[in-house]
Amino acid sequence: MSITTPEHDARVAKLTFASVYPHYITKVEKKGRTIEELHQVIEWLTGFDNKKLQELIEKKVTFKTFFEKAKLNPNAHLIKGVICGYRIENIDTQLTREVRYLDKLVDELAKGRKMEKILRSA
Repeated sequence: MSITTPEHDARVAKLTFASVYPHYITKVEKKGRTIEELHQVIEWLTGFDNKKLQELIEKKVTFKTFFEKAKLNPNAHLIKGVICGYRIENIDTQLTREVRYLDKLVDELAKGRKMEKILRSA
């Protein structure tokens, strides 16, 4: 049921979180949201607090390492929809799906969704 290519998945795995993080900040701040809110969303998904996040950025970890170290929120599977042209729930490569979860949460934050809607609960 894969809708991503092995090449796409490999590219995603090699990307560093540090290279994408500034784009997340720009995206949310441009829409009037804060870095604190961004961090809240990231912590909800991954379990990383600000200190751990900073450490991972400084170490320039890849998304592969980033999500290997993450303690994914048990409600992450409730994140659905289309991001970057892919329907999240149809992505069968775990890492690519997890990265798209993060993209989707950042996107919703930037679009002004209420925090309690973004931080899904069962």
